[in-house]
Amino acid sequence: MKRLVVAGRREPAPAVSAFTDGSPVDGCDPGFSEAVIHWQKKHGRHGLPWQNTRDAYRIWLSEIMLQQTQVAAVIPYYERFLKRFPDVESLASAPAEDVMAHWSGLGYYSRARNLHQCAQRVVTEFGGRFPDDAETLADLPGIGRSTAAAIAAFAYGRRAAILDGNVKRVFARVFGVDGYPGDKPVENLLWQRAVALLPVMGVEAYTQGLMDLGATLCSRSKPGCAACPLADRCAALQAGRVDELPMRKPKKSIPEKQATMLVVIDRNQVLLQQRPPRGIWGGLLSLPEITCEVTDHELAFAQTLAPFGVVKAAERLPGFSHTFTHFKLHVMPYRVTLSRRLHVAGQSDHVWYQAGALAAAPLPAPVKKLLLSLFT
Repeated sequence: MKRLVVAGRREPAPAVSAFTDGSPVDGCDPGFSEAVIHWQKKHGRHGLPWQNTRDAYRIWLSEIMLQQTQVAAVIPYYERFLKRFPDVESLASAPAEDVMAHWSGLGYYSRARNLHQCAQRVVTEFGGRFPDDAETLADLPGIGRSTAAAIAAFAYGRRAAILDGNVKRVFARVFGVDGYPGDKPVENLLWQRAVALLPVMGVEAYTQGLMDLGATLCSRSKPGCAACPLADRCAALQAGRVDELPMRKPKKSIPEKQATMLVVIDRNQVLLQQRPPRGIWGGLLSLPEITCEVTDHELAFAQTLAPFGVVKAAERLPGFSHTFTHFKLHVMPYRVTLSRRLHVAGQSDHVWYQAGALAAAPLPAPVKKLLLSLFT
């Protein structure tokens, strides 16, 4: 198969795969990709920390961090993470708690666990070099089809389609796609559209341009339609449906849960417990908890903390709430003091943590905020 040469380097010709092969979608605009590429080169983002590189490690790290997180929030985490883990080998060999500590506050902690596992697989299975095709990349922990395509495009110039939330919004508006994009039938149609629109050349600028359009001009609220290079072909704009598309997820009542957290402070140390690897805040350190269904809090405190000391007093602290993807958590914290501290073996998931080290501890953001407020 012949390969195309662009600007002094080889660029892959269209690949025949599940990621790039597909039947044309009726109504696809052949000038769509050209308009996106031209706009990106002139008006798109070019100075982000993970741009202007072919380093697959840096590109992969940024793409994982950018999943469900805004660019402005990602940049400081990305820079700190790279300083501690400059390459995939250093990340793969690092202790899990160190990785979680550097991710703490960025949210969606399964990403950090998958990040660590992915780095280990890249080192052990691929000799420290990320695969250069989207299919293989998508099989690694935490990557998935769209992220794999972005890594393949930016690191290796591969021709593969992306479809993140921003791109779904662009497609839904430009092509007047009804239905919630998260529903599988609608998403499948959008994937067909994404594959059909791929340009033969300039895939990096096209991929970045779609991301930039969705993040800047084609935003959910107050989109900049007047400056959009796709305005003259945008079905939503012509039909006055920009605010309507893409259709929002049908509203469902969000379950609410209660938790009581114990802030046990003794000798300028706080008692922390490592959470299970799965579930909310998986793998992070947090505060010991008791169920809120108990009627005798004093007895529950004493029983929960029996391995660590004798409870002297408990003081109710201001509560806080935290919203997760599928539920809202209401936390009632109590500051607990001990009359006597015990040193009991066999509590490997608990640790007495120095107050001065809490700022760098792998703690959930709201828990860290609470603890830091008590020691400042």
